[in-house]
Amino acid sequence: MRAPILALKDVRLADGPLMLFDGVDLAIDARVRACLVGRNGAGKSTLLRILAGQIEPDGGERNTTAGTTIAFVPQEPEIVGATLLDHATAGGAPAHRAEAALADFGLDPVKPATGLSGGEIRRTALARAFAEDPDVILLDEPTNHLDILAIETLEAELAASRAAALIVSHDRAFLERVTGRCFWLEYRQVKRLDQGFAAFDDWAEKITAAEAEEARRLDRYIEREQHWMARGVTARRARNEGRRRRLESLRQDKTDRLKDTRSELSMGIASSGLSGKRVVEAKGLSKAFGAKTLLKTFSTRILRGDRVAVVGPNGAGKTTLVKLLLGEIAADAGEVTLGTNLEINYIDQARGALSPDMTLRDVLLPLGGDSVLVRGLPKHVNAYAKDFLFTEAQLRQPVKSLSGGERNRLLLAKALAKPANVMVLDEPTNDLDMDTLDLLEDLLADYEGTLILVSHDRDFIDRLATSTIGLDGTGRAVETPGGWQDFVGQNPGFFAPPRLSAPRAAPAAKPAAPKAASKLSFKDQRRLGELDTLIHDMPGKIAALETALADPDLYGRDAAAFDRFSRALETARSQLSAAEEEWLELEERREALEAGR
Repeated sequence: MRAPILALKDVRLADGPLMLFDGVDLAIDARVRACLVGRNGAGKSTLLRILAGQIEPDGGERNTTAGTTIAFVPQEPEIVGATLLDHATAGGAPAHRAEAALADFGLDPVKPATGLSGGEIRRTALARAFAEDPDVILLDEPTNHLDILAIETLEAELAASRAAALIVSHDRAFLERVTGRCFWLEYRQVKRLDQGFAAFDDWAEKITAAEAEEARRLDRYIEREQHWMARGVTARRARNEGRRRRLESLRQDKTDRLKDTRSELSMGIASSGLSGKRVVEAKGLSKAFGAKTLLKTFSTRILRGDRVAVVGPNGAGKTTLVKLLLGEIAADAGEVTLGTNLEINYIDQARGALSPDMTLRDVLLPLGGDSVLVRGLPKHVNAYAKDFLFTEAQLRQPVKSLSGGERNRLLLAKALAKPANVMVLDEPTNDLDMDTLDLLEDLLADYEGTLILVSHDRDFIDRLATSTIGLDGTGRAVETPGGWQDFVGQNPGFFAPPRLSAPRAAPAAKPAAPKAASKLSFKDQRRLGELDTLIHDMPGKIAALETALADPDLYGRDAAAFDRFSRALETARSQLSAAEEEWLELEERREALEAGR
């Protein structure tokens, strides 16, 4: 068994009086892609920074194998340099590899590194990480601000990379596609599951049930010890001092566990009463900004109770379409008719309702006072803030001190207090942990009003949407019943891959004839190297599986292991055969290109 290439052993770290980690063990093996799961505030980002070597723990060890290279993409990356290529090469990646990685993410290498959108910043940071060809890549919320097409590009890059990966993300569909191992940060320690994220929920539920039973046993034991202490006589005190100390230790353990037990979100959502049956009717909508056409002759009808998702690449006009449908901006052509008795609640992706210097209390009580009007009934601000996991002390802090997930929770707290029969959510899932996402999904599923949802979270859309409107960025818009999977299944090829602007050519008297390729592309060269490694390593894996299956007692001793080894052996043999065929094809192509020089 090979040693991990990056590992933490018994790591401890305190943030003032708060202990973040207390005995964390975590090992990253070569080429294994894992997720790190935990609630907001558990310390996932901090743990990634310890693994990246950016933070020193208070105790414990961080170990790496010699020569291991690590790339880290933080939750809020900063782009340095004059151009995107400058940033992509700042970590030592060669220019040709950086250019290829930027192109893979649909970015122009010579684009200035200023005035970038959130999606462009994220894609540039990811391109730099992959261009460095690291042994380990650490990704903190990598899908934030990415459209669905960019997320699929990221999935493909991870699949093609030789790097091990540890990923913090709230995107369930993404994690299910890319991970083969899970780490769960809970109660200041890390638990490990050697399966992908698809198995995480069932595993976590079993652990939680087992821990609850252990807590009940501890409570019963403490009760028995307290009863003994109450009946004990003075003469026995010295002789039983150890038992008394044991009881005090148990009480302290219980106190610590109660402190660690996560508070439960208590969100609520209510309709303000029925709107008219027709909420929005749009006919022949067109909209352009300068030379950029976002919408051409689009029509739709949204009825009371519909749940409409709007999807498409960044910059395709999703938010513009929503504002057209709500009558907030005028169309260049066409008409919009709004229904009667509409009360609209709009949560925008820019979190524009939050001023950085406002306190949380000011956000929840813009007119002052002590009570929030929650769906028509007064509730003290301290109690309402607690429903969204904010403490009384946090109410006096400025918004700028909050994490991304906390800001999103604050916006939800502000918005959900207001009754509405039309709820508009523009990228509501950014930075939320999975428990909050699950609760939000449940609330929206039971919501009696109409929902318009702009999101890149495929799982979120599939669970909620009754119809999906797709925009391709060229003016085309198509509406399909169902969620994301229904849309792509019924509209294959609707979303074209991103295209870079053509490079400017120097003036010439005659157009130059296109130069024939004389060597493999960068991606093919990289793939050839990966196949070399795979073909070298796979026979050893196959031999180990064959040795395990040669044990005559294995089936009788562990039938499940026998089946697992058998399936793994079949898969390994298929992978080796496919790799050999692909390697031969690439080698023949390489030789042909070199012969034609």
